[in-house]
Amino acid sequence: MVPRLDFRHRPWAAVISLLLLGCISSNSAAESAPMRPPFPIRKPVPPLPDDVTWLNSGGPIAWPQLRGKFVLLDFWTYCCINCMHVLPELKKLEQKYPRELVVIGIHSAKFETERDADNITEAVLRYGIEHPVINDHDMRIWRTFGVNAWPTLVLIDPQGYVVWAASGETTFEFLDELITQALPFYEKQNLLDRTPVRFDTAARRVPRTPLRFPGKVATDAASGRLFISDSSHHRIVVATMEGTVQAVVGSGRAGLRDGGFDEAQFSQPQGLAVRGNEVYVADTENHAIRRIDLVERTVTTIAGTGRQLRQAPTIDPKPGKNAQLSSPWDLYLVDDFLYVAMAGCHQIWRMNLKDGRIGVYAGNAIEDIVDGNRLPPAAYRMGYASFAQPSGLASDGVHLFVADSEGSSIRAVPFENNEDVRTIVGTAMLSYARLFTFGDRDGPREQVLLQHPLGVAYLDGYLYVADTYNNKIKRVHPQSGETVTLLGDGVSGDSDQPPRFNEPGGLAAAKGRLFVADTNNHAIRVIELGARPTVRTLTLEGLAPPEIEELEDGEAWEGAAAQQQTLRRLSLGNVTLEVTPRLPPGMKLNPGFPPEIKVLIRMQGNPNDEKPDITRTFRVESAELPFRVTLTADDMRNAASVDVRCRYFYCETGDSGLCRMGTARWLVPVEIAADGADVIRLSGGVTEP
Repeated sequence: MVPRLDFRHRPWAAVISLLLLGCISSNSAAESAPMRPPFPIRKPVPPLPDDVTWLNSGGPIAWPQLRGKFVLLDFWTYCCINCMHVLPELKKLEQKYPRELVVIGIHSAKFETERDADNITEAVLRYGIEHPVINDHDMRIWRTFGVNAWPTLVLIDPQGYVVWAASGETTFEFLDELITQALPFYEKQNLLDRTPVRFDTAARRVPRTPLRFPGKVATDAASGRLFISDSSHHRIVVATMEGTVQAVVGSGRAGLRDGGFDEAQFSQPQGLAVRGNEVYVADTENHAIRRIDLVERTVTTIAGTGRQLRQAPTIDPKPGKNAQLSSPWDLYLVDDFLYVAMAGCHQIWRMNLKDGRIGVYAGNAIEDIVDGNRLPPAAYRMGYASFAQPSGLASDGVHLFVADSEGSSIRAVPFENNEDVRTIVGTAMLSYARLFTFGDRDGPREQVLLQHPLGVAYLDGYLYVADTYNNKIKRVHPQSGETVTLLGDGVSGDSDQPPRFNEPGGLAAAKGRLFVADTNNHAIRVIELGARPTVRTLTLEGLAPPEIEELEDGEAWEGAAAQQQTLRRLSLGNVTLEVTPRLPPGMKLNPGFPPEIKVLIRMQGNPNDEKPDITRTFRVESAELPFRVTLTADDMRNAASVDVRCRYFYCETGDSGLCRMGTARWLVPVEIAADGADVIRLSGGVTEP
């Protein structure tokens, strides 16, 4: 997606163009002389507008606050599959360089709906983004930096210079090499600030819900079952159509693991296809297709290696377990053929379930809305059908219907080889701007406009479309293209009356009803069709969010030197621990990150080790000084010393969104006595690891 922009009056565009042309590469640091800057082009970073909205942080951040760290700007828009592919790569980079790197997302929207800050926040939550995001509502930052494609990455070095940029998908390995080779120079020059930083992310402020951004639904009319991709809980829910939960498939932790229902792992699963007691799953972020056996209660990977396809897709089918896929988004099953909306490479694929082979069925892998012959002899051949991030599938038995999201179109793919791919409603007839023409308009085919539809279902001669970014469910005649709004007034919401949705992403039809994956409402809605369609929100009886233990952040407890304390005589009862770390001048505690205290209670020596040391970790409810926690009498009865470590976050007074991590540690010898005190008071300065 590359809009045409006029860069002639923006000198920054020339700099970015040089960077994008490869004047800076991951080998530049290795090629430069010792003690010289590792990047041949360095330009001071331009200022950010003062009035932009910062999301996923406690407030705005100024460039000077980030001196000493690499800053990676990610220009993205949340509809874009290529942008989605970059996010896991950035997360791996953030995990490797938590002290040296800060990622900032610059959200420069394609669709009108994507300009809204609340919608961007929902996308931040859906994709698990843990870094700040700026709503570049009017694309001012985009223009300032001379960006012309999604995604684009721009690297700022610890001295505040822009030094590297790249458009398109970029891997963790490439970025890792880039930073690894550059680090020695800044380290030798004492230019790095390795103080950990944290941000008050949106995820810390949202309630837990039984479903989390459900993406797709499927039905089995014969058994009366409903299947739900509980996408951001990384699991599949099996229920009756009336809402009684029968099974939950997956541990709730993201990963790629086969096995029983409790141990299997998915990552952002989307589309589902059902045949009897078999359920096929488009395991989107794992780039895999999984098979659920409802009788044996097992999950098996049948296609995909877990690694994204990054080269041109070959046309010939290959064994599924050896095939690399790219973001399979939806599935449709016809006899022994499983059709796949392969959103990441803009094609429709097909898997033969008898021999396990999978390959391209339609599309030349060029992102566009073009009708024509469905299957080219090789990828990127012009004159053949093109798709743009296909995301939903349905069928009438004669055609495979496709919700082609980035082109805001509904397509028909033939099952007969002598027919062409055609557009039912959408932008294929336009001579240009096919991916940038969208809206909300019903009527005859020639005037219909949709906005990023993700779901489609077929029932009784009609197509039903989840017109996702218009927050509507629409009905389309598959031959004439006549389109009407069934439910929804375009306003995002969760009410049944008036009927409102919030970016619905999936549809399934059965027994005169539509089941809607109302993604941003974390809900399943049921539409009763008829002369006057109605909607209700389905209650899923017995469903709870997964119980996932938080992984301990090991770096939080490293590096703090212990402050040795004098002997404290303590009572036989419970003991209150009061901790007061000293904050630097002009700083305040960040209430968005509750302080944590870890206490290691060492016992009196025992040759038989009958009384091992005790470790307790507390999350303090209030970020007010002093921090107070209670050590029980049972834990303290045979204590010889108490090792107290405290982690907390502080930021500048005002509305700054950048918070740094402080740690402090005290080693306190203790003696338990009947006349001892019932409080341990500790204070000290900030210790930055």
